[in-house]
Amino acid sequence: MNIRLVIRLIGSVLAVEGLLMFLPLLVSLYYGGVDYPAILLSIAIVLAAGVLLGSVRAKSELLRPREGLAVVAASWVLVSLFGALPFVIHGSIPSFVDAFFETVSGFTTTGSTVLADVEAVPRGLLFWRSFTHWAGGMGVLVLSLALIPKMGARSIHLMRAESPGPSPDRLVPRVAKTAKILYKIYLGMSALLVVALMLCGLDWFDALTHMFSTAGTGGFSTYNQSVGHFQNLAVEMVLGVSMVAFGVNFSIYYLLILGHFRGFFKNSELRTFVSIVAAATVLIALNILPGYGNFFTALRYSFFQVTTLISTTGFATADFAVWPVFSRAVIVFLMFVGSCAGSTAGGIKVVRAQLLWKNLRRDIHQSIHPNAVRVIKLDGKPVDEKIMSGVTGFFYAYMLITMLATIVVSLDGHSLETSFSAVLTTISNVGPGLGQVGPKGNFSIFSDLSKITLSMCMLLGRLEIFPILLLFVPSAWRR
Repeated sequence: MNIRLVIRLIGSVLAVEGLLMFLPLLVSLYYGGVDYPAILLSIAIVLAAGVLLGSVRAKSELLRPREGLAVVAASWVLVSLFGALPFVIHGSIPSFVDAFFETVSGFTTTGSTVLADVEAVPRGLLFWRSFTHWAGGMGVLVLSLALIPKMGARSIHLMRAESPGPSPDRLVPRVAKTAKILYKIYLGMSALLVVALMLCGLDWFDALTHMFSTAGTGGFSTYNQSVGHFQNLAVEMVLGVSMVAFGVNFSIYYLLILGHFRGFFKNSELRTFVSIVAAATVLIALNILPGYGNFFTALRYSFFQVTTLISTTGFATADFAVWPVFSRAVIVFLMFVGSCAGSTAGGIKVVRAQLLWKNLRRDIHQSIHPNAVRVIKLDGKPVDEKIMSGVTGFFYAYMLITMLATIVVSLDGHSLETSFSAVLTTISNVGPGLGQVGPKGNFSIFSDLSKITLSMCMLLGRLEIFPILLLFVPSAWRR
């Protein structure tokens, strides 16, 4: 392991985080500056750490896959630790464990919160809280690659480690250029969403903060009642459609920009994703119809909650924790599956679910016809067996970690529904769960041990498990 190179690259990431903190500082000053001393001191600490670590010189600039994984894993932990400083220094979240949980939830685009009264937090910190979603959505590492292109083609190891999905692709040969293309698409979609929300009646602060949470599929709101605060159908529809849009693989949008419309509309993952959204919306609407009186109202609340949960955003306009059991079962399924690979969303990803289903069918077929050779195909192309092995390995790891984390969290003595959904919603980066951690609850009910466990679940889910696990493998650190 080239530890000095890993340290230097982590320093670059922290430097980017320190620069990003200037935005909430400006917001704080605009609204009276109640929290600006805490933000300013945090900037100084983060930049100092970034410069110090970034000044370490490595004997070799060779970036191998394991160094890439280590940089990604350690960077996400450290940006969360340093990103928690403004909340602790100001006193909005005095407990460092709670502040770390909140910041991890932000950067991993989860949206789970320990705050009972969000509206009591100063606006500068609220801006930073939501902005972590936007920064973490496309990945702090990808942002760093876009802004600090130092390693050329070797930085693909960073991008592979950070990008969600079984097989991240480069759009163009140069990784830094790929990162910039992704961010141009990200910025363009974000700008359109801000304009749309302002046209729906939101002011610039609410439009920006809710854009951050939507684009990053995070779900932090500046109001205790989340999006339900606005009671605005237009806002709900704009956010619902946007959450679906940000749950789509960004490389597909690049095809659309290039004019490859056929490839866009024939993408099987996209078609499956849209089909799940449509089916779940109708099924839940029919199930909750008796509680809302008319189908349109039921459809309205069903559509918004389906889009917010499958995109793993986590906004709320209704308390789905009290919906009928069937609806909650569908909700658990949506949390589990998530959106498309290569998007800002969490979950196991639709493409993995497709491949697991195809693999199951193949196994059933081969049990009947042992000598048959059946190749798994996706979009008409054969899927490499190494990818299939990676998908099944990820699934096993995902389920095992979910079960083990549920056992740890259950030590707090809460109901199984609360404990299990808390783990599932964090490892899938959704935000709210069921039971006591539903849309009207929060995660302050858990002990520090459970909060740390859930924080690790968020990081594991965001980084697709293996980069974080690498930190605990001694052989990976040997030369």
